[in-house]
Amino acid sequence: MELRRQAESGDGAASITLQAFPRHAAMLLVRTGDGQAELHENFADLFHVLDGQATLVTGGVIADAANIAPGETRGSSVQGGAGQPLKAGEVAHVPAGLPHQMLVAPGHTITCLVMKIQEKP
Repeated sequence: MELRRQAESGDGAASITLQAFPRHAAMLLVRTGDGQAELHENFADLFHVLDGQATLVTGGVIADAANIAPGETRGSSVQGGAGQPLKAGEVAHVPAGLPHQMLVAPGHTITCLVMKIQEKP
């Protein structure tokens, strides 16, 4: 899969937008390593795991937080959050405004269909 090769040769993640709609978008995401801590002020993430495994950390606060665009914050990690293991076939919802981070153990990958859903205008 081309996205997996991109993730392995880059920063551990690759994604493509499959379709964009007025208030949501469908994306395919492949991770071969940990993601950054994220917070989307206006958008929820709905992850449907297609293959692989990871831990989704939610809640807490974002360490080294920086606004990268309006309503979008990134950082080095989520501190004080709760981890939820994810595997193929499972679905996880991260509401708008909730810090989150996907952690992928060495030697593992995760492939998800991600729905980005606008919850706030």
